[in-house]
Amino acid sequence: MNHPSDLRDYLVLGAGAIGGTLAHHLAAAGHPVTLVDTDTEHIAAIRRDGITLTRRDGERRSVPVAHALTPDEADAAGITARRVLLATKGHHTRTAMTWLAPHLAEDGFVVSCQNGDNEPVIAELIGHHRVVGAFVNLFADVVGPGVIRDGGSAAFVIGELDGTLSKRVTETVTDLRAWGPVRQTGNVTGYLWAKHGFAEMLTTTALVDAPMASTIDRHRGVVTAVAREVNRIAAAEGHRLERFDAYDPAAFTDRADPTTTQAALDRLVAWLTTMPKDRSGVWRDIAVRGRRTEVHLDLEGHIRRAEAHGLPVPLLRRLDQMLTELETGQRTFADANVVELGQAAGTPTAAADRR
Repeated sequence: MNHPSDLRDYLVLGAGAIGGTLAHHLAAAGHPVTLVDTDTEHIAAIRRDGITLTRRDGERRSVPVAHALTPDEADAAGITARRVLLATKGHHTRTAMTWLAPHLAEDGFVVSCQNGDNEPVIAELIGHHRVVGAFVNLFADVVGPGVIRDGGSAAFVIGELDGTLSKRVTETVTDLRAWGPVRQTGNVTGYLWAKHGFAEMLTTTALVDAPMASTIDRHRGVVTAVAREVNRIAAAEGHRLERFDAYDPAAFTDRADPTTTQAALDRLVAWLTTMPKDRSGVWRDIAVRGRRTEVHLDLEGHIRRAEAHGLPVPLLRRLDQMLTELETGQRTFADANVVELGQAAGTPTAAADRR
């Protein structure tokens, strides 16, 4: 049982899949949680009914939070936050941090629980010393106002950007273990760059209206080539990639032999098959929510870095373009999209290259 002195308060900025899941578990453990989100219907439902988490087995649990507010309501309330979990979409980071800055306590800090490489933007607006990095491989979806569908447990690692071990990270890790197996690391950047390679493999599956696992299995050559393009950038920048869950980044580098790569793909496909969430967030953004996906921010960043190092990234460039074509209705979801992506870079596409 938690002692009252251990029940630290949190502001969770962004009540979507990641933020909503973490807020649910923190509140269930007794922590005072303030949720802030621009979705008025979502916030109204949380304020009325609590934040609800549903599971594959049909279990449904609602937990009240201390406050559920829109940014305007939070402004009017004059809130001040010390511990902030930032869980907005990556392309909303600057807007979110501009709003948050005057609400952040002098000794406050922000943990970037987001997809993408957003720490530099956060540091620019509030100072490098107030930013904590986080690698979150959390599978979940918002399925209705105030309702999050749990996507299963996966890796979650938090660390200071300079690699030091700190009290604030230790405390945050302790609190977030209310969700699951959160760990502290001295190499959060290595996890974030490893995730970039994995994430773009999953992004490739968003070209198809089919489960991620089966799409990767059918198009092993293409997804491997995509991950390798990302990992070449990481190598050029001197990052030491970290393994997580069923993803081994070392198997998707130019030094990996084919047997190692295929074994890694076998493990990855088997693991993804067990996850309740079978399609990527990128696919869901386009197919279900009808909105531009945040992954463009990452892809464009990868392309800029690749150019700086003189690295060709034809797959990442074409993937970015194809996603835009899906978003604008110029293209439909189809297996042929992945084949086309591979052909654009002269990459094998068929399942025949599995062995």
